[in-house]
Amino acid sequence: MRRSRTSSRTDEFMEFATGRAGHLHRSACLLTSGDTHLAENLVQETLSRMYTMWGRISRIDNPAAYAQTVLVRTFLTHRRRYSAAERPLANLPDVPPTRSADDPALRLALLQALRELPPKDRVVVVLRYWEDRSVEETAGAMNVSSAAVRTRSTRALAKLRERLGGSLAELITPA
Repeated sequence: MRRSRTSSRTDEFMEFATGRAGHLHRSACLLTSGDTHLAENLVQETLSRMYTMWGRISRIDNPAAYAQTVLVRTFLTHRRRYSAAERPLANLPDVPPTRSADDPALRLALLQALRELPPKDRVVVVLRYWEDRSVEETAGAMNVSSAAVRTRSTRALAKLRERLGGSLAELITPA
């Protein structure tokens, strides 16, 4: 009897993990400013934490939202580690600018601007504007007050506008 309950629990978790992994990975890529390797590590860590408490998951109203919260907190914990400040540098080849919204240069510019934000500001931008969460949901995920989310949101958007300036309009505007 115990074996089938454990097997059932594992099957339920596998179904959940399979369904949410892509969404978690996209969010993690934004949080890490395009570092796909770190994003994969964060998703793995998130899913492993979810699995360890999967038996108690019935007490949680929305496991998907909880997984997103675990991802954000895992990211913020990773950013506090000393080794997280090390970043490999790569020389990108010169590419002619194209003028499309699907342009890789636009994505790189946005990811670079996100990378330059402090981690908590980056989390606010991703949760509020990518995940389209409310101020209260974002505050809950970050374990801060709603006022802190509004302040960080205003500050982060101002920094993004300052960093991107007219270059974003140039990248989007057709030639």
